[in-house]
Amino acid sequence: MAGKIVLKGVILVALGATSYGMLATFVKLAYADIGVTGHPYSPAEVISAQFIIGIIAILVINAASRIKKGAEVVAATPRNILFLMLTGTSTGLTSIFYYLAVKYIPVSIGIVLLMQTVWMGVLLEWVLERRRPSNMKLAAVAIVLLGTAMATNLLSSRELPDWRGVVRGLLAAASFTTTMFASNRVAVHISAAQRSLYMLLGGAVVVFLFAAFTQSHEYNYDIFYKWGIVIALFGTVIPPLLMNAGFPLTGIGLGSIVSALELPVSVMMAFVLLGEQVVAVQWLGIVLIIAAIVLMNVPQGSIGRLFKA
Repeated sequence: MAGKIVLKGVILVALGATSYGMLATFVKLAYADIGVTGHPYSPAEVISAQFIIGIIAILVINAASRIKKGAEVVAATPRNILFLMLTGTSTGLTSIFYYLAVKYIPVSIGIVLLMQTVWMGVLLEWVLERRRPSNMKLAAVAIVLLGTAMATNLLSSRELPDWRGVVRGLLAAASFTTTMFASNRVAVHISAAQRSLYMLLGGAVVVFLFAAFTQSHEYNYDIFYKWGIVIALFGTVIPPLLMNAGFPLTGIGLGSIVSALELPVSVMMAFVLLGEQVVAVQWLGIVLIIAAIVLMNVPQGSIGRLFKA
């Protein structure tokens, strides 16, 4: 019975990670499309449509939860709401930086840069909690850095990725690291749907300010039904719900390993739908990054016991 529960959790997390992995390809396809104004869709339009549709969807989910559970739902306090919205600003920044990054660099490189959350999380934990990482974590960080150099093809390519995309990709990783670190510590006693809603509202403030200051042409309102629904579903609605349901069943360690599926799925989608070239050394780098994530999440001593067995 316990095995079936864990398997269910693995499937949920895997589907959530797969959804996230598809997201950047859909964003890139949206950028290549032309809106009703005759202009290509801008990052401001793509991101604002995603957040607006996402908020509406999460509102509906919260309403359905209240109808179903009634008094059992633990309501968020004003303090909970404030801190969740502040945490959500980093969610908005992650979307802004990541979507700007893939305007300048291939999706296959953008997702690798986003995965730098592996070592950024270790560094943030070290600084804020004054807790030195284990030797296994330090080894995993070294593997991630080597894997990144290979996955971005820095070691053999004569042409470096556009620095504008690289900087924005690293900023997206830093924002996402902040989101993960804070979201596991803020108002964890209330429902995942409520937490998602207030974090989305906080992110929306940042996104709408970004849209107001960067939108240079008449707004393409058809973005909402042409790409907004798809991007919101795969970026704002489906993955958080599936992962919030799956992680309690798998545990953080196994869940983190399974969620690494986002990386190969994203690269494969870019290879198939966008025609991005991905050479063998890049695939090897991706394998190394996934191996590092596994290394960081296996219980201490289990690897040694495996070799002794």
